[in-house]
Amino acid sequence: MKWELAIVSASVLAVAGISRRLNDTPLTPAMVFVAIGLLAGPLAVDVVGPSPAGATVRTLAETTLAIVLFSDASKIKPRLLRRESGVPVRLLAIGLPLTIVSGAVLAKGIFGHLSVAEAVVLAVLLAPTDAALGQSVVTEPRLPSRIRQGLNVESGLNDGICVPLLLVTLAVADVEEKSATGHHALAVLVEEIGYGALGGVAAGLAAAAVVMLGVRRDLIRGSWLQVIPIAGSGLAYGLALGFGGSGFIAAFVAGGVFGALESRESAHASRLNEEVGALLGGVTFLIFAAVLLGPTLEHVSWQAALYAVLSLTLVRMLPVAIAMARSGANWRTVAFLGWFGPRGLASIVFAVIVVQEAHLAGAQTILVATYFAIGLSVFAHGITAAPLAKRYAHWAERHPRPSPAET
Repeated sequence: MKWELAIVSASVLAVAGISRRLNDTPLTPAMVFVAIGLLAGPLAVDVVGPSPAGATVRTLAETTLAIVLFSDASKIKPRLLRRESGVPVRLLAIGLPLTIVSGAVLAKGIFGHLSVAEAVVLAVLLAPTDAALGQSVVTEPRLPSRIRQGLNVESGLNDGICVPLLLVTLAVADVEEKSATGHHALAVLVEEIGYGALGGVAAGLAAAAVVMLGVRRDLIRGSWLQVIPIAGSGLAYGLALGFGGSGFIAAFVAGGVFGALESRESAHASRLNEEVGALLGGVTFLIFAAVLLGPTLEHVSWQAALYAVLSLTLVRMLPVAIAMARSGANWRTVAFLGWFGPRGLASIVFAVIVVQEAHLAGAQTILVATYFAIGLSVFAHGITAAPLAKRYAHWAERHPRPSPAET
């Protein structure tokens, strides 16, 4: 449609123009973009409507996730992580696997026609969290650092962890559907992960070397320094793609290598990367709402709605409670950590991959439940982020005695 570029650009201008004011309201940029997307999609005026399987949607979503994965991985500081590792280690090592298992069991119970592999695919699609949807939580200065860092690190790492898990489950599901042989699926999986990791290491080393040598010899202008992480994420993705590997694994590995080797300049160099990621993320949410969520709302069954609600509550909160058991954490802390597990960008990209690459009999059920859960999360977590963060911060200030396991 000829109005798509104008709608997207006008929406970005509008959100940018009131971005500071949005901090003082229950609205978040993601909520605004999703609302505009729903209005611009087929449910209302129908002026934004590329095909869900089209190149535009996939290119935008994959570019955004690659940049975000590189940025998230580059911000992980081993020294800080070692000092405040209790929460993120528990959430990732115990909470994430339990979330996938419980999500798969629930999916199989609610959607009886799904195979076991398809149920696991749905669980993996909704396993990664997106801290940006509850930005007030990770930016509230009065929150204990261990809580802010815990949720931020969890969000940054579980995207990268879930990429190979998704590849594995899709390969198994394709074998079950007889759309691929076991040998072919295994070969593709090894190539995706192996070449992805190699491409990431090479790109991360290259980006770090450019920064270290350029800064040391005063060869880089300040504005160009901030371009390097974006180029690094693009190089990682491109190398992996060229060899047949996973660009997402490559981008995540490259960001980790870059951040570990060039810790002094990485924060300043990544500023543009974060801003571009936020911009593309907003546009992705708009296109998601118009192209994927809007048309889906007409086909949401009570089973899909139930699964979405339980995925954001029980499937997230019970594993978090188990993960935090015997940590000495107060029930308020456990509830806070459990609720703030928004589903966002990674789930959108994973769903687009399922649309274009998987050959699953239950794909429609999987996608409807996923889209609805993401849309619900954008508004539920967005509205509650600021008030609950302030309320928990007020309580934490009056009880400043973290247990050793939490710090």
